[in-house]
Amino acid sequence: MKNETLRTELNNLERKVKLLLSDYGQLKDDFDKCRTENQHLRSQLLEQDSKISSFQNQTKISKIVESMVVGDNDSEELKDVIDGYIKEINKCIAHLGEA
Repeated sequence: MKNETLRTELNNLERKVKLLLSDYGQLKDDFDKCRTENQHLRSQLLEQDSKISSFQNQTKISKIVESMVVGDNDSEELKDVIDGYIKEINKCIAHLGEA
């Protein structure tokens, strides 16, 4: 009788261990998915911050150009030149980001 009780207890323990291992595997998979998503979201956030910074710089430069006292034709020409510079700078920053 005692052996049968021990076997029953052992079977119960084995079943519980299997359930715990199954739960652990599922939780580990969920954790890995969350970690991957977190890394992806962090990289998106950095990219968005970079874009916002770039747009803010473009806005500041545009305000400077607009506030300069020049003729209408000169102002538009100067704005085009500065916009060209901004595009070139952004390309350089993008290349540096790839390295």
